[in-house]
Amino acid sequence: MTGHHRKTSVAALSAALAMSFAVGTAKAEDTIKVGILHSLSGTMAISETTLKDAMLMLIEEQNKKGGVLGKKLEAVVVDPASDWPLFAEKARELIEKDKVAAVFGCWTSVSRKSVLPVFEELNGLLFYPVQYEGEESQRNVFYTGAAPNQQAVPAVDYLMDVEGVERWVLAGTDYVYPRTTNKILEAYLQSKGVAPEDIMINYTPFGHSDWQTIVADIKTFGSAGKKTAVVSTINGDANVPFYKELANQGIKAEDIPVVAFSVGEEELAGLDTAPLVGHLAAWNYFQSVDTDANAEFIDAWHAFIGDESRVTNDPMEAHFIGFNMWVEAVEKAGTTDPDAVIDSIVGVSVPNLTGGYSAMMPNHHITKPVLIGEIQEDGQFEVVWETSGLVVGDEWSDYLPDSRPLIADWRAPMSCGNFNTETGKCGGKGVD
Repeated sequence: MTGHHRKTSVAALSAALAMSFAVGTAKAEDTIKVGILHSLSGTMAISETTLKDAMLMLIEEQNKKGGVLGKKLEAVVVDPASDWPLFAEKARELIEKDKVAAVFGCWTSVSRKSVLPVFEELNGLLFYPVQYEGEESQRNVFYTGAAPNQQAVPAVDYLMDVEGVERWVLAGTDYVYPRTTNKILEAYLQSKGVAPEDIMINYTPFGHSDWQTIVADIKTFGSAGKKTAVVSTINGDANVPFYKELANQGIKAEDIPVVAFSVGEEELAGLDTAPLVGHLAAWNYFQSVDTDANAEFIDAWHAFIGDESRVTNDPMEAHFIGFNMWVEAVEKAGTTDPDAVIDSIVGVSVPNLTGGYSAMMPNHHITKPVLIGEIQEDGQFEVVWETSGLVVGDEWSDYLPDSRPLIADWRAPMSCGNFNTETGKCGGKGVD
């Protein structure tokens, strides 16, 4: 080959490679990447896998509508495997390596606490879809699940006012969400005149399976002649043996009702529900809610997943709300830039599935109705009580002394997650 031909060939090859790189870059720029950070293995997979599927459905549906800002959305799915430090590692990977515009994920509060410093450092956006203990408001996080005043406190009010409950078992998995929620509930119950000896508190590890002694203790505690209820913050697959043991020991809902904050349709799908009929759950959405919006959502879910028996649940609705809020905020801002989205999302209001609209508040929590559902034999819930309107999520509890004076408002000029109304300073002491 002559020198001239060699030079021409090298030039042609360089041009081809440059063109290939340009096409690849253009393709990358033609999509907006969305991170999905949910456990697909380990103890929390029972709850979180469905949320990954729900996000894939929402992204597919949005792409059918033309995407966002004229670009298609591309899902980036990772598996943090119910391993809390791995959540932080995977979050960093999604933001730094994959360059996602937003992340939808986490279930447990310990996983959320694990990723918070990453989102703060890298200025990423996290939409967190599960009920939690409150005592937090972070600039880079949008809390689309319930705060305690949107689930735990109304559930206790229902049991007290409607069921006449006087003795309380606060049973939870041993981590931050149950411990802080129960701290709030213990203070709330005592403020309502409940004596300390009428409150029993118990914690078990993730994945706990031997419930015989604990359920026997609950039975004994409930035999003192006062109406007793269990308020359950038990998370993940430990719920299966817990409910089985209740049935084994003959504890029926009319004797000692259980109201659960982490058991929905998905968790019941793996249980024999016949002995559980009448036990309760407090959420902001149930599949059984009879609205046009919910019927459309269920139809879309069944079509996407290809299985008519697959259920919907509350955290799926929270992702539905959060995702649509993000889309609207991005369109409003004209960019996926996190700072612009944070500025534009407060006040955004989108339909929920219970027949109303949920709005993003200045504290990065949303407005939600509160529903109490009773377990039916088919694994669905019959709504037995609901709030008359929407409840604004309260990030700092009025029942904890250190939190009472704190508020969050991420709008300028305050831009603070823990403003102390007594001292007039940002950075008021919160509860760990």
